[in-house]
Amino acid sequence: QVQLVESGGGLVQPGGSLRLSCAASGFTFSSYYMSWVRQAPGKGPEWVSRISTSGKNTRYADSVKGRFTISRDNAKNTLWLQMNSLKPEDTALYYCSRDQTPNGMDYWGKGTLVTVSS
Repeated sequence: QVQLVESGGGLVQPGGSLRLSCAASGFTFSSYYMSWVRQAPGKGPEWVSRISTSGKNTRYADSVKGRFTISRDNAKNTLWLQMNSLKPEDTALYYCSRDQTPNGMDYWGKGTLVTVSS
């Protein structure tokens, strides 16, 4: 079955960096767009970034553009999110998802918590 397992979250000071990973299994990873979505405490989900099957095309939410970088390795079935210049407002549970845009996300991981605080 489809499994998405995120890792790499933690506590970081403002201005710091983290790299999130998502290990995918149970489907042909290279055939699907993938996205990162986050949910801050008490708020609804926010789409963060999307990457094409080849990795050549990426898109970002305005809130993270220029600070976050999405990437993938299809040989390793792995998705990453490099997060730099982190801000307290980036604090959230970050989810890896299989992206079936325009039909939405059809599979999600359990998330990894990122806390940005001094």
